[in-house]
Amino acid sequence: MSDNRRHDQEAGPRRVGQVKEVTSLSNPIIKDIKALSLKKHRDETRTFLAEGLKLVIDAQELGWKIRTLIYSKAGRGKPAVEQAAARTVASGGLVLEVSEKVMGSITRRENPQMVSAVFEQRWAPLASLKPKDGETYVALDRVRDPGNLGTIIRTADAAGASGVILVGDTTDPFSLETVRATMGSLFAVPLARASVAEFLEWKKRSGARVVATHLAGAVDYRMIDYRAKPTVLLMGNEQSGLPDELAAQADALARIPQQGRADSLNLAVATAVMLFEARRHLLTLDQRG
Repeated sequence: MSDNRRHDQEAGPRRVGQVKEVTSLSNPIIKDIKALSLKKHRDETRTFLAEGLKLVIDAQELGWKIRTLIYSKAGRGKPAVEQAAARTVASGGLVLEVSEKVMGSITRRENPQMVSAVFEQRWAPLASLKPKDGETYVALDRVRDPGNLGTIIRTADAAGASGVILVGDTTDPFSLETVRATMGSLFAVPLARASVAEFLEWKKRSGARVVATHLAGAVDYRMIDYRAKPTVLLMGNEQSGLPDELAAQADALARIPQQGRADSLNLAVATAVMLFEARRHLLTLDQRG
């Protein structure tokens, strides 16, 4: 039985404006939502959990579908919460009013936010990404840390990047830790995934220039011209960096000069440095334009 049908039977018939009140941690719907902490359950249901009223409202404005909206009793009667609930029900979703205890259990926080929601996952097909002049993408090889990935998605959004491509076996962008770190940017930045072979084939077809950070990079990252073609910034794994197989396929290898005793930067920090340098070049081009 599908999740939608099971939830429908447990909640009973629904109508626009109806809210189901839940106070028990043993409620089957609550158990299903809590199971989203497991990647297996997220993969099976193709859903994920996100927190925060502003995030929920922004996601709805961007056309993301809410499967289940959950708000604590403190949100009852608040216009923004009621509007989000009405839009959820109107699009076929379920709305739950829960106790603070239930909300804390769902989000695994002692002081949970007032609103959370179960969203349907969304992936952009790799073939749908068609880089244009002036665009920048980020490709991440085997990123492992949820906080790093979330921060990179947030930074890509802030820097005006057109998408993030996950290459190889990466951490799940829809884990609660990653979603929290994106601060809502997950809903604004297209996400695609690919094997190494698929990424390299896409690179050939796209006509984009791949700039990779690599220990063997001989070019200062500030000396690369990011304006000639659409650019894909290729960043390596946190521990092992970029494998030779991918580095050899890059159009340029870049290094970020460093001083002091540290021999490397955190992946999210290094990606931010590269993204905003590319943005600086593009802004310079616009000003000259």
